Amino acid sequence: MRDAGECAWRGRVDLGVIPAKLSILDRSSNRVGKSNAQALRDTVRFAQQAEALGYHRFWVSEHHSVPGVAGSAPTVLASAIAAATSTIRVGTGGVMLPNHQALVVAEQFGVLESLFPGRIDMGLGRSVGFTDGVRRALGRDKDAAEDFGAQVKDLLGYFTDGHDGVHAYPAEGLRVPAFVLATGAGADIAADLGLPVVVGGPKIEPTVARYRERSRDPYVILAVNVAVADTAEQAKRLLLPEAWSMVYSRSHGVFPPLQPVESIDMSPRERERVERGLQGQIYGTEDEVIAALDQLPEADELLITLSTFDRDEMLASYSRLIRAVTRATRTAGSAPAR
Repeated sequence: MRDAGECAWRGRVDLGVIPAKLSILDRSSNRVGKSNAQALRDTVRFAQQAEALGYHRFWVSEHHSVPGVAGSAPTVLASAIAAATSTIRVGTGGVMLPNHQALVVAEQFGVLESLFPGRIDMGLGRSVGFTDGVRRALGRDKDAAEDFGAQVKDLLGYFTDGHDGVHAYPAEGLRVPAFVLATGAGADIAADLGLPVVVGGPKIEPTVARYRERSRDPYVILAVNVAVADTAEQAKRLLLPEAWSMVYSRSHGVFPPLQPVESIDMSPRERERVERGLQGQIYGTEDEVIAALDQLPEADELLITLSTFDRDEMLASYSRLIRAVTRATRTAGSAPAR
């Protein structure tokens, strides 16, 4: 069983399954007119704000050769975030293990855990470089992800007694919680290894169900995009900059920096694609978002993502969300048993 710091808070809102534990995944998205350095500094500042709001974890991602994303080295960025905060858990969402040697990953997290004991999470994904050029630069083939399960086992072994006389100091003997991002067979691997799983995307329900069936000690984190504002229309506008960048990347091969909604010029076809991209994302007023979250599969934790051009509006959305969930779960806790 996991220690008390990692146990789920099992309270749920009445008639629903919304967990009280909320966390954040931030991609260090760049904004038009801002530098990569500013994007990274903004991420560190945002982690401080998230800690003040009461969020449980703050994770950063790994992307390579993406002009609109400054977050390419998550363990390095996690170190800066952990140094600038004091209570929030800090980790990766995730390190793409097929891109790296397990020994080096173990050493990096060993250093992090040694510097910031009891606050580091090791989120692991199975994606490889997105293009042939990136994969060549990383020294990986497209099929590198096929051995993800073995790679995870190899990595975890370095936290116990190493392999063939090779030791990952200072990781050996340390406890760094590992989480598996459920892409492809990731959920099955997490279940078989007894690890928590992070599930997102369009096939959440069957993935969660399969994981719970296979795992002896399930812990489910749902990754969802959420925007909260005074009105549903205002909340939807918060999602448009990233949705537009995603549509642009699929037609041009480049994910660009986020830009203000008023400067986005979409053709009817592009607007249709943006609308499709927004399907499955959650946005609205506090009450509307709570109602939508209530329809998700039962989970132990929510991992929230929102990237928009205006960082003040982004922070306001996160503030509204944690306030609404806290109010809902407290109300549920005080309701009489049925």
